[in-house]
Amino acid sequence: MKRSLDIATPVSTTVAILATVVTVAVTLLPGVALASQGGAPHFDGAVLGGLWAAPFACMLLSIAILPLLAPHFWHHHFGKVAAFWALAFLVPFAMRFGMELAVYEVLHTVLQEYVPFIILLLALFTVAGGVRLTGSLVGTPGVNTLLLGIGTVLASWMGTTGAAMLLIRPLLRANAHRRYKVHSVVFFIFLVANVGGSLTPLGDPPLFLGFLKGVSFFWTTTHMLPLMLLVSGLLLAVFLALDTVLYAREGKPVPPSHDGDARLGIEGGVNLLLLTGVVGAVLLSGFWKPNVEFTVYHVGVELQNIVRDVLLLGIAGLSLQLTDPRSRLENDFSWGPILEVAKLFGGIFVSMIPAIAILKAGENGALRPVIQMVTHDGQPVDMMYFWLSGLLSSFLDNAPTYLVFFNTAGGDAMHLMHELPRTLLAISAGSVFMGANTYIGNAPNFMVRSIAEEQGVKMPSFFGYMAWSCGILVPSFILVTLIFFL
Repeated sequence: MKRSLDIATPVSTTVAILATVVTVAVTLLPGVALASQGGAPHFDGAVLGGLWAAPFACMLLSIAILPLLAPHFWHHHFGKVAAFWALAFLVPFAMRFGMELAVYEVLHTVLQEYVPFIILLLALFTVAGGVRLTGSLVGTPGVNTLLLGIGTVLASWMGTTGAAMLLIRPLLRANAHRRYKVHSVVFFIFLVANVGGSLTPLGDPPLFLGFLKGVSFFWTTTHMLPLMLLVSGLLLAVFLALDTVLYAREGKPVPPSHDGDARLGIEGGVNLLLLTGVVGAVLLSGFWKPNVEFTVYHVGVELQNIVRDVLLLGIAGLSLQLTDPRSRLENDFSWGPILEVAKLFGGIFVSMIPAIAILKAGENGALRPVIQMVTHDGQPVDMMYFWLSGLLSSFLDNAPTYLVFFNTAGGDAMHLMHELPRTLLAISAGSVFMGANTYIGNAPNFMVRSIAEEQGVKMPSFFGYMAWSCGILVPSFILVTLIFFL
């Protein structure tokens, strides 16, 4: 049966998700558009107990358990589950602190975090999905390791999401004939979707936030390079050894349609140019500061961010117009993964509001013991900065987690770069590297998993993936600790 690529429906669905969330929140209060005349509602995370984070914990458990216990239910209703846990936080919160504060918190999260997040993912997903590698690319251990190495290098310069979306389909297609391919996707998440993005502010959102706070663009490159080379080198070596063993166990298979004379080529090359446009739009929002802000119910939305998001949507539209739909079909492109991410991360972003607020409260919040662990006798404990920023980034959004520990260490970029460079390095490395510990630690992790499963790869469960990360990543992080942070 011939497939067709329905472009309008999924795009309109994604836009509808964004519009509905904003519209519902705005209409909860009368005159919300004029509310900027008064002061913003005040919310102190110090008043929240740990129980407020329960809906977020249940959201994570749902992602981890329901696909195993009730796969049919999860496949058809995961969006409703995400909405349920978001409401499980919002309804009690509105009853306890008032509807005004609840609306403010939702709008703040949606307008400043979720909408930019999903628009960037949509643009990268659409543009990278239009690039198709043609010719004979056979998933031998050498070819697979080369693909992972290339993706690791690209991730710092086009972002982990961009590199992951560009190369995951070629990797899956090259290994379509292999019996063992789960490990290739797992290491792809480790390297391309996380570790590779550690050298520039373009690579991963936490580093971009550091750049906006005053950290020099190439400070990250020079200081993170030794750590990145160590971790990526170890992971590539382990992958090559593992893939070589599994390839031999399979009898060194060759795909039935393999033609040794077929040359490699690229279809949809215009999307590579559009990818540079995506990077440029993101950089523009960091460098251009027109000091113009629009306010929706006390939530400020800066002009440069609006321009960035409009440009990203325009680039996605250009990609759809300029790319041959047949090429997308042959690239096994579909809209399922981005819709899944949009729904699940909508629930994640809302339900984790109290967890982030408690963390931001510092020593006054329920996580006071955690914050106190990073300082001893007035001096920073770099090892703890590395592990705590990393472990929290594994389950929370790594961008605000980075900011919390950045501010805990003083919040002065010049002081941190010159007087406490090892502390800043620990926060940066922990936030970026340990995003690979879980599927939700970094945005592209879940998208890579969804694309792989859509193409028939039976990926590990939430906890199954953590078994891989604990067995392979954690030892490398211990080595990083011993060499750089003791």
